[in-house]
Amino acid sequence: MQEILKIVIAILVTLVVVAPLVWHFAIAYRIKVVEAKIGSAEEKAREIIDEALKTAETKKREALLEAKEESLKTKNELEKETKERRAEVQRYEKRVLSKEETLDRKTEALEKKESKLTAKEAELDRIKAEAEELHGRQLQELEKISGLTSEQAKEYLLKTVEDEVKHETAMLVKELESKAKEEADKKAKDYVVTAIQKCAADHVAETTISVVQLPNDEMKGRIIGREGRNIRTLETLTGVDLIIDDTPEAVILSGFDPIRREIARIALEKLIVDGRIHPARIEEMVEKAQKEVEVMIREEGEAATLEVGVHGIHPELVRLLGKMKFRTSYGQNALKHSIEVAHLSGLLAGEIGVDIRMAKRAGLLHDIGKSVDHEMEGSHIQIGVDLCRKHKESPIVINAVESHHGDVEPESLIACIVQAADTISAARPGARRETLETYTNRLKQLEDISNSFKGVDKSFAIQAGREVRIMVIPDQITDADMILLARDISKQIETELEYPGQIKVNVIRESRVTDYAK
Repeated sequence: MQEILKIVIAILVTLVVVAPLVWHFAIAYRIKVVEAKIGSAEEKAREIIDEALKTAETKKREALLEAKEESLKTKNELEKETKERRAEVQRYEKRVLSKEETLDRKTEALEKKESKLTAKEAELDRIKAEAEELHGRQLQELEKISGLTSEQAKEYLLKTVEDEVKHETAMLVKELESKAKEEADKKAKDYVVTAIQKCAADHVAETTISVVQLPNDEMKGRIIGREGRNIRTLETLTGVDLIIDDTPEAVILSGFDPIRREIARIALEKLIVDGRIHPARIEEMVEKAQKEVEVMIREEGEAATLEVGVHGIHPELVRLLGKMKFRTSYGQNALKHSIEVAHLSGLLAGEIGVDIRMAKRAGLLHDIGKSVDHEMEGSHIQIGVDLCRKHKESPIVINAVESHHGDVEPESLIACIVQAADTISAARPGARRETLETYTNRLKQLEDISNSFKGVDKSFAIQAGREVRIMVIPDQITDADMILLARDISKQIETELEYPGQIKVNVIRESRVTDYAK
């Protein structure tokens, strides 16, 4: 029993001694485990914080980059818009400056002309006064010598000379004209008819409008633009009026300058195809259209020289020939007219037996001044002569250009041929067109000129003003007087009127005797 008690006591002592140690070691172990867990948790927390910091930094950088890109994009757009507006302002400034310079030059030229005209007018007044004074002295001297007044002397001379000269002059004119007609008319008609038959050139009367077709009527609003901005820009850049009315799917371009009208047509068609219509785009398309028209002008000039078979013409004259495609005279296209005159001149030269190539060259260049006569002062004849001299054309060609309207005498057969060919081309039915007002005025002027002569009963302008028939009073006008009357009326028509081709003056004297058989 004691042994058991000792054992129990020993066990209790052992437990008392060992239990605190075990407890201590268990607690120490739990603390280590907890500390390990806390360390791993802190490490994970640090990793999470680092990860979060990295993510935040990355997003911050991305946000800064996006902000910079947006800023750059906005800055570029602003710079582009600023440049465009600055360029537009500069272009407007250049246009205004060029217009001011042009106006200054024109004003200076007008002032010079005015001063010259004033000086010439004063000189003419002085000369006129001197001439009147001399005339008065001469009349006084003549009246003293003859013993007659000027009116009496005039009447006496007229009565003495008129009867003697009238009949002889009329007979001589009639005889000379009949001889000349017998010898020349037949050959001339044969040559002209042959040339006209061989030359079958077309002719089309030009108009002052062009029609541009639209894909739909909605395009009209885009062409007009906001508050009319687009249409104003196009009209300002081209100088052509745009007519947008109820015409379905069409816009009308109206203008008297065919070159500007063609540029506007090409530019508008390009804008319609492109679809982007705004002032900057309109300006770009107008510039492209101007370049295209310039190329077209040069190509047309080269095609004209090839068609006629004339080579070696200066490139600048070739360009001016192409420009004549956009020039009209009484509605007749100037380039087609020049080509037709060149063909006719060559055919007539072949019939007569002179240099065909030179005749064609002169015929092609005879109206070259019309290509720039609206840009330079002077008639198209003088401008054409200056251009031909500048570009070293032969004297024959220069004389043909200078004399084709009778301003100077022709110095060669080629000049006469060109003059005839020009008249034939202009006088062909349908080749030229005049306004109704001009046409009616010319008819009235023809009848007024004819009625102003003594002995004329009635006059009628017929055949579109190409013939005037004059009925005379038989008691006042004899057969001999008719010849002189027709000649005088023709001369006065040539002096007072301007017309294409020629006008036939037909004087008719009719005597009737009536009796009745009963």
